Amino acid sequence: MHALILYTTDGCHLCELAENLLIELEFFKEFHLESIDISADESLVKSYGVRIPVVKNKQTNKEIGWPFQLEDLLNLC
Repeated sequence: MHALILYTTDGCHLCELAENLLIELEFFKEFHLESIDISADESLVKSYGVRIPVVKNKQTNKEIGWPFQLEDLLNLC
């Protein structure tokens, strides 16, 4: 099973759109999702602060940042 990380933060409307795409992805792929709020870690804010939402495949370490679509998420898995 694939393991994905969603880098996000509270109040991010683009992150909400990304979450909806991840819900759609569940119809096509089985995966475990871990959501990480970047505001809790200064190094994550530096890495992802202007790029969120970002989805990362934990097995391959490949990442995609917004904007992305369902097809991009399918390719990430």
